[in-house]
Amino acid sequence: MNQTERLDRLPLRNDLRGLHPYGAPQLDVPILLNVNENTHGVPDDAREAILKAVDNVLVGLNRYPDREFTELRRALAAYLGHGLAAENIWAANGSNEVLQQILQAFGGPGRRALGFPPTYSMYPLLANGTGTEYVTGRRTEDFGLSAASAAEQVRELAPNIVFLCSPNNPTGTALKAEVVEEVYEAGEASQAIIIVDEAYAEFAHDGTPSAMALLPGRERLVVSRTMSKAFALAGARLGYLAAAPEIADALRLVRLPYHLSAITQATAVAALRNSDSLLANVENIKIQRDRIVAGLSAFGLKPAPSDSNFVFFGGMEDPHAIWQGLLEAGVLIRDVGIPGHLRVTAGTETETSAFLDRLAVLLGR
Repeated sequence: MNQTERLDRLPLRNDLRGLHPYGAPQLDVPILLNVNENTHGVPDDAREAILKAVDNVLVGLNRYPDREFTELRRALAAYLGHGLAAENIWAANGSNEVLQQILQAFGGPGRRALGFPPTYSMYPLLANGTGTEYVTGRRTEDFGLSAASAAEQVRELAPNIVFLCSPNNPTGTALKAEVVEEVYEAGEASQAIIIVDEAYAEFAHDGTPSAMALLPGRERLVVSRTMSKAFALAGARLGYLAAAPEIADALRLVRLPYHLSAITQATAVAALRNSDSLLANVENIKIQRDRIVAGLSAFGLKPAPSDSNFVFFGGMEDPHAIWQGLLEAGVLIRDVGIPGHLRVTAGTETETSAFLDRLAVLLGR
């Protein structure tokens, strides 16, 4: 009996039958450039600060943590700036849980969420898991999304929740501020919650707008972030959002009690207080990201402009052969399921060189 047959024997919800869990291949190879992790790791000073902070809370692990994670919300508000205060901040175990809580509070049966594929593949899974209908919008042939088109689709589909990913995953491209502004206005009729997912915002080019600046006066606008990427804390699981205080009040209605452990809170606060060394690695990653874009262009491939820590590229006759050839050389990148395209994370200088050198061989350059 296979896994599907075993599942079919259970009284599973009908809308979950036939679905597959999220997950990229987890293979044991030397160079992992497939899930957009920060491959630099945590710098020594930040690691020492985190160890000290965690040690300080160990004595109290027999007690529940601060349910309101007050110190963490203050630290996140200070990091973000934009005039934000602790009451504007909410956090959870990764930005996926933040998004799930938004869907629990504002989605559910009889409500719909709108996404614009290709985009983050967790959006429909989170919608399905909360009983929210997921509908897909349209992009241009080059995967772009204009303000006029996005707003028109919001008016047409009348969603309760809209996902705008900027920089977008898997394409790496950032949205203009006018897209967020016009989508927000178009969502007035259906009172839509507009989520701008800025998981990769710290990697954006100088001058790229953040939706954080659009928050004042927009109580239905939510900007989500994560400490997994820029802060190299994917294993710590800490995501957060900035929004009007009433958004956090709504999420308190659906969150599990004491959902952020004392260790998670201590780790995140220590990392925020040592952000200079952590964010210095962000600048190194951006250099390698731009190096990848230049290298792919020199090979005659077609990389998309990237404001993230990864590069989405096309122009290959046989992308799977390229993916397999890289894997055989110990370099794992991501086949995102879009015909003719692959995605690679910008790693260290050594990792980037290994990727580009092997790719040159595979392309006969």
